[in-house]
Amino acid sequence: MEQKKKNILIGGAWPYANNSLHLGHIAGLISGDVMARYYRQIGYNVLYVSGTDCHGTPITVRAKKENKTPKEIAEAYHKEFKKCFEDMQFSYDLYTETEDEYHKERVKELFRKMYDNGYIYEKKDLQPYCEHCAKFVADREVVLICPSCGNETKGDMCDCGYEPKEEDLLNAKCIECGNKVVSKENTNLYLSLGKLQKEIEKYVKNTKKNWRVSSQNETEKYLKQGLPEKAVTRNLEWGIDIPVENFEDKKMYVWIEAVLGYVTACQKICDERKLDWRDYWKNDKNNLIYMVHGKDNITFHTIILPALLLSLEEDYRLPDYMIATQYLNINSEKISKSKGNGITIRDMLDKYESDMIRYYLIGNGPERKDSNFSIEEFVAVCNAEIVNKYGNLINRTLKYKGLEEIPDGEMNEDIKAKIENTYIEVGQAIEKLEFRNAVALIKKLVEEGNKFYEEQQPWKQQKENIQAFNNTIYTCSNLVANLSNLYQPFMPSSSKKVRDLLDIPNATWEYIEVEKNKKLDGIEPLFERIK
Repeated sequence: MEQKKKNILIGGAWPYANNSLHLGHIAGLISGDVMARYYRQIGYNVLYVSGTDCHGTPITVRAKKENKTPKEIAEAYHKEFKKCFEDMQFSYDLYTETEDEYHKERVKELFRKMYDNGYIYEKKDLQPYCEHCAKFVADREVVLICPSCGNETKGDMCDCGYEPKEEDLLNAKCIECGNKVVSKENTNLYLSLGKLQKEIEKYVKNTKKNWRVSSQNETEKYLKQGLPEKAVTRNLEWGIDIPVENFEDKKMYVWIEAVLGYVTACQKICDERKLDWRDYWKNDKNNLIYMVHGKDNITFHTIILPALLLSLEEDYRLPDYMIATQYLNINSEKISKSKGNGITIRDMLDKYESDMIRYYLIGNGPERKDSNFSIEEFVAVCNAEIVNKYGNLINRTLKYKGLEEIPDGEMNEDIKAKIENTYIEVGQAIEKLEFRNAVALIKKLVEEGNKFYEEQQPWKQQKENIQAFNNTIYTCSNLVANLSNLYQPFMPSSSKKVRDLLDIPNATWEYIEVEKNKKLDGIEPLFERIK
């Protein structure tokens, strides 16, 4: 009996619309595209979703500085992000935004269900208030002297890593007017995470084997501390309205509505394609859920998202896999907005091919520990591994002097066995979230192919034994064809070019052979050496 196709949902973290995407963002998200492309190749039903996080205080602060509306700021970055992801060949089924009307309405429905189920409740507490501006101010709208390092910092997080406490904010000053804030009673809605702690602990215990160590450690640290109540409303003018009476002056806290974007984005694309979103989000639907994010977003995915899903009490499947990536440092320094030392992805795309950027970030990125990026190393790796090895194997095979068609040769059985084994090993590596290893395994096959080519010496065989020459070129042509399949999740643009040259209609995840006597027209070098 044919095995039922799995339903795979992959959620990529939603970048925040107040600054350009840098290489660290892409390094943290590109694993999701590898998973999506791989699972499509093996024939599963895949939905890969993400979007731009458009609301919150930093956007309003930036808007005031630039004399624009928050919507203008958010839309400009959303457009920029979307173009960057497209140019990086990210294969999202839907890349949306939290400012999307569909998202707003669905999130309000979900919020109201949590409120009706008793997990969201009303509470009065003391918060920083600016008497001069006559408003409650958010943590990012105040500055204070960091108790840890002594430097001036905003109220959300200092560059030294210290996270200001409520008592620290009472000595803060309003960014807008410079006056000292006071403490004033305010009424907000809160999510009772404590009610869900036992269920979340059970979920973590049963699922953490599928997570990277950083996700396990960070999550268990928070659980040991005890999950606190968490505010879900704020005094803001920019954001999503609260679907609860007497809270018309407030907006939904950005973290709750952005995290729920994974659900609303899936619902939207399913509505558009006439699919049932429950096949991807409910239990017992032959489904798997992957969450892809950086290590600074771990607990939002391992604790907050499961808590929100549990509080809906509607049999949602909780995420199976957490793909948390570590930090990508630039020239041995942590990327910092205040230092301005990040390299934007737009800068890279303007100079280098997307496949080269993808290859480097996957094969050398911060998969399980922080990694370092320098242009010098990037150029060296791309020239050595992509141009000199992979590109050279393609050129010397398909552009062999005087060769006009794929020869009528026989496939070398040893090379065929190595190709078939590489499919198995690379597939296993991807499913184990070992993307660096997957790239290394394909690179090993490229090296085996070049070694075989050298050992066969087709330049001699052409003169001395034409059948041996035909066998060598036919074998290497099949190797190139299968490499286009294997490299598809990692370097989709160049892989498609190879398949177009060889008249291979679709990327699959199984051994293939090229058509004998196929005409070889318009063969050009696939990669240019970076100078």
